[in-house]
Amino acid sequence: MTMHEDALLRASSQGGWDRRTLLKTFGAGAVAMAGIPLLTACTGGSAPASSGANTATFGSGSSDEVPKAAYKAVTDAFEKKSGIKITTNVVAHNDFQNKINTYLQGSPDDAFTWFAGYRMQYYAGKGLLAPIDDVWEKVGGNFSDALKKASTGADGKMYLIPNYNYPWGFFYRKSLWTEKGYTVPTTFDELKTLATKMKGDGLIPIEFADKDGWPAMGTFDYLNMRLNGYQFHMDLTAHKESWDQKKVSDVFDTWKALLPFQNPNSLGMTWQDSAKSLADKKSGMYLLGSFLTQQYTDKAIADDIDFFPFPEIAVEGRDSIEAPIDGLLLSKKGGQNQAAKDFLAYVGTPEGQDVYASVDSSNIATAKGADTSKFTPLNKKLADAISGAKNISQFFDRDALPAMANNVMIPALQTFIKDGTVDVKNLEAQAKSLYAAQ
Repeated sequence: MTMHEDALLRASSQGGWDRRTLLKTFGAGAVAMAGIPLLTACTGGSAPASSGANTATFGSGSSDEVPKAAYKAVTDAFEKKSGIKITTNVVAHNDFQNKINTYLQGSPDDAFTWFAGYRMQYYAGKGLLAPIDDVWEKVGGNFSDALKKASTGADGKMYLIPNYNYPWGFFYRKSLWTEKGYTVPTTFDELKTLATKMKGDGLIPIEFADKDGWPAMGTFDYLNMRLNGYQFHMDLTAHKESWDQKKVSDVFDTWKALLPFQNPNSLGMTWQDSAKSLADKKSGMYLLGSFLTQQYTDKAIADDIDFFPFPEIAVEGRDSIEAPIDGLLLSKKGGQNQAAKDFLAYVGTPEGQDVYASVDSSNIATAKGADTSKFTPLNKKLADAISGAKNISQFFDRDALPAMANNVMIPALQTFIKDGTVDVKNLEAQAKSLYAAQ
């Protein structure tokens, strides 16, 4: 959620396409979206083309200061080790995600940052990615079976080199909680009781930001998994389950109990805005991915951040966790460049991931053998939360059809946040049309 931050084609949810256009865009034989400029135009020019055996281009949506510096450290280290020149094309995070479709169909870089799961499989299925089975032959032993599965396309070929993943949960400042005498809630009732006490203490109990549309999906995902179980959640995102049923309505009805405790200005706030509110002790807790901690460059604040999993509600306790996987892929063009493949192989080693983590410690490296000796207590808690989970979900906009996530779910969630209403019959009607077009 980076991040998550984390949603494909989000601009369409703000500008609005009619369903006919969406079906045409995402149906079989989809063509590039009309009227949306190429991603590379965001940098003021087209992406540089590979010019030889010792060069490759790298498109990065990691535009925030910390991950941007982390990837620079990786490319610098790789260049020194290999003699291969990597030209990086950094694009604003949301722009990168919004315009990925036209980017891949235009003049993409050889390698680029992206995500595991359906959001990878979708573009692989459109023939816009290069398989990297040969890279996996070199570094596949560094990854668990779960990571391998998340990096595999529907055709059985490998497409992603996982770099890190990051759990979603509630983050808070330990000193504030100690001062106020708060304790970690393990059940939903305890969460509501705590939120009530925080509100009485003059705090925003649950920090919340949804200007960009995707953050609210994390709350939906957890409520759905905690109420209905991991498998139902995955079946719903795949539209094997209907949206027009009591189980889905129950998710929103349960969420209504939290609305009075969430930041009332959330629709005008970015997650970075809310991160500052938490740092300033204006809010009590914040449900987000661990990339949140990238914002805390003041060590005193960073050392004061703690984490707890989303409390249990009805089924499976806290067995399921939302922990999206980020990594690198090759465009179709990049698949013909051995230098780009060598770069991905480097990122798939403990050495490469240690270089990244030396700058960005907010995420958990995926490669076996990566250095954990410098883990902070928070890092260790995050890593344990992932390793101890029985089920790991990616994130709604990664597990679901892109059009469903971004053109249907974002406006539906923003309306719900605004006035507490949702039309599950409409969600089902749109889902039926969109998934049938695949």
